[in-house]
Amino acid sequence: MEKDFIEANRYYDAQKRVKEIRGFYEHLTVYVLCNPIVIVVNYMTSPGYLWWIWSVMGWGMAIILHGLKVFSLPPFFNKKWEEKKIREILEKENQQRLESNHGNKFE
Repeated sequence: MEKDFIEANRYYDAQKRVKEIRGFYEHLTVYVLCNPIVIVVNYMTSPGYLWWIWSVMGWGMAIILHGLKVFSLPPFFNKKWEEKKIREILEKENQQRLESNHGNKFE
């Protein structure tokens, strides 16, 4: 029974990971398809000021950050960091609960 639970958990984690990767590729596709339109609109409406550069750069940074997160490339805020932070929070809550219960017993 425990083996089934572990397999179901692994399947759920893999499914979640695939959704994250798919979300990144969808984001990248929208970026690639929309930016030529933005560039054309800029040249048609105000060719004297090339504001499309800001759009491409800003959105490009978001794409890069999204990709780094999805593919666990940054040294910060990755799965290990998340698990460590979760453990820290749970330990802190347990400690507070123990201190709270300990104080109530002697009153």
